[in-house]
Amino acid sequence: MRTNETGAAAAARIGAGRAVRERSVLLGLLRSCFARTQTWLQAGKYVSALASELPSRNGWSVAEHAGDRTPDRSQRLLSRASWDEQAAMSQVRNYAAAGLDEAARRSRRRRMAVGALDETGQEKQGSATAGVKRQYMGCAGRVANGINTVHLSYVREATGHALIGARQWVPAEDIADPVKSLVTGLPLDLRFRTKGQLGIDVLEDAYGDGLAFDFVCGDEVYGSCTELRQFLEDRGQAYVLRVASCFVFALAPGTRMTCADAVKKLLKDKKGWEVRSAGQGSKGGRWYAWAWIGTSSPRHSLLARRHLKTGELAFHYCFVPEGQRASKARLIRAAGLRWPVEESFELGKGCFGLDQCQARLYTAVLRHLVLVMAALAICAVTAAQLRDRTGAEAPPPARPDDKPPADPGLVPLSVYEIKRLLAAALSRPEPPGHAARWLQWRRRHQARSRWFHKRARLARNYALVS
Repeated sequence: MRTNETGAAAAARIGAGRAVRERSVLLGLLRSCFARTQTWLQAGKYVSALASELPSRNGWSVAEHAGDRTPDRSQRLLSRASWDEQAAMSQVRNYAAAGLDEAARRSRRRRMAVGALDETGQEKQGSATAGVKRQYMGCAGRVANGINTVHLSYVREATGHALIGARQWVPAEDIADPVKSLVTGLPLDLRFRTKGQLGIDVLEDAYGDGLAFDFVCGDEVYGSCTELRQFLEDRGQAYVLRVASCFVFALAPGTRMTCADAVKKLLKDKKGWEVRSAGQGSKGGRWYAWAWIGTSSPRHSLLARRHLKTGELAFHYCFVPEGQRASKARLIRAAGLRWPVEESFELGKGCFGLDQCQARLYTAVLRHLVLVMAALAICAVTAAQLRDRTGAEAPPPARPDDKPPADPGLVPLSVYEIKRLLAAALSRPEPPGHAARWLQWRRRHQARSRWFHKRARLARNYALVS
């Protein structure tokens, strides 16, 4: 027990010190993106607040945590301050990829690098926010008012993952409306882009920074985008993209059929299926039955997945360029590496306030996303670098009736634990009277807002009566 306590204490010291150093490294890289030193320092405070233990991360709570007297500086940072958010995203992207690559190189085994595309949303009230629309929101599981953003996650197999790119989806009617464009701060050169086309944009940014992927993965939204698939094939980029059961492909010259029909005709018995793990999760291997179906093109194939309990089918359309090894095992590994992007969203929302942005302008929303990505990258890179140094688990069970070990050991420091250590290391005492000043400010602001709301309601009532 004493050994475990000593190891845990050492891991806490190492994790906190490493996280603080990584924060300093990334903020140093971001300095060139800011016109003024004061704005850069405010961005550092904002990142620290995102990585803190605040229950919510809005303009008020971030400003109070940063030690400011009012939210003005935080709001100015997102809306009006002079800094290049695209250049900042590029620095975060290069930092995250380099840190995860360095952690992967320490392992003797070749670690696959995957670029995973996915979108996530944030519920929003009203119609004054850039890109807001009543649509199906996966985060809410229903049709709701909100915004959607396409993200690219850099995933290093058995090492770590982080968000490295983002593009907000904006409805075509908002772009075509000059009044709505002006109110929500849309760029003058903004064109309507589908989610698949936004996926091309974030990938182009990553390629422009010199990043390379073994595979690009995505769900059905991206697998159904012909333009995205053609873009990847023109670059010689291998991909494993989810497609719908009704997706039509060329099984042989002159023979086209849907994925569902191909499985029904070619895989009538169990001999065509092979049970393999799609990778290790927190509770062990993710086991499925897999089938690999060739097509009329030697570079394309269909990878079908069947759930062992429910029998539910999923389909992946695959491309491997000439000169690269194509095997079922390699494609299954790539398909399993799409899921970490969901964990990045979960961490981003639950730990760093990815979906807690109260900004309305297009640029302000993007700047909040960039700073969240920076906070997440710091913790993700730190956790990946310390993965082998802070983990000491007992050997996994080999049989279902194995007895539990006397000492289960310690799991490696996770991103969430690194965030807690970083928050504790950056905590500082509040200046005298700070809490009282913020209490007065909040109450005065709420009283002012209540007065204006009552006046607006009176105006509506008078209009109805008259």
